[in-house]
Amino acid sequence: MKFTFAIAAAIFTGLVSALPAKEVESRQVPYIPCSGIYGSAQCCATDVLGLVNLDCGQPPETPTDADTFSAICSAIGQRARCCALPVLDQGVLCNTPAGVQP
Repeated sequence: MKFTFAIAAAIFTGLVSALPAKEVESRQVPYIPCSGIYGSAQCCATDVLGLVNLDCGQPPETPTDADTFSAICSAIGQRARCCALPVLDQGVLCNTPAGVQP
């Protein structure tokens, strides 16, 4: 009896281990568009020589990936940016977020 149980357990374990592993779902790895000194995600209207961006604000929704970040800002007529210092609706020292087309 114990022997047949051990055989059945071994077969079941072999079948389970033969199943493909689940892929990591995208929601498990959060999208972080801005990091380091350029840590503030912003939607900005006008870029002035890469130093100052005008009419900036936080995205109205939390972006889940680069395309979503770009689409969120585009929907309000602005561009996705990462700024070092957002002050009074102005972004100082801004660059393009990871994965977003410039």
